[in-house]
Amino acid sequence: MIRTRTQIWAMPILLAVLTTIGLVAALLGDGAWDLVSAVTLGAPVAVGAWFSLRRAPAGR
Repeated sequence: MIRTRTQIWAMPILLAVLTTIGLVAALLGDGAWDLVSAVTLGAPVAVGAWFSLRRAPAGR
């Protein structure tokens, strides 16, 4: 199965953008920005946990 560059790089770029937004929000903001930083920094952790804890397909 051949994948395009967009299919390969879309999720890593999205996670990098979320991480950058979270770090900037944590450094510069307070109050509601703390929630923004917690959610955006937690998203890559949740994605990593999801893919590390899920079972492999039976066919592989």
